[in-house]
Amino acid sequence: MTVRRIVPDLKVRDGEQLRASSDFYGLLGLEEVMAMGWVTTLASPANPTAQISLFTEERTAPLVPDLSVEVEDVDAVYARVTASGAEVVRELRDEEWGVRRFFVRDPGGRVVNVLTHHRT
Repeated sequence: MTVRRIVPDLKVRDGEQLRASSDFYGLLGLEEVMAMGWVTTLASPANPTAQISLFTEERTAPLVPDLSVEVEDVDAVYARVTASGAEVVRELRDEEWGVRRFFVRDPGGRVVNVLTHHRT
């Protein structure tokens, strides 16, 4: 299995805190690479896999995950996770913004968003 990146997902209070947090992380050299209103992702221009995502909410899932792990084959990972008996918080599905993903709870209670970007 290939892990492509791991991104911390931070819940923010509202749009104002999202903008303030985005500005703060900009001071550290991160630049906006995705903005959907309810989620903004910032990345290092020199190392685009060094990222952080800021969420006011999670529009297509029951909660904001604690982190996201992009893998090469999300379907294979989903099969392994479900076979293990781990708690799937949100079933595998395709999202309109080009990812296929599911959420699973780790043994410490953290929610992990496991995803693959659609390749066209």
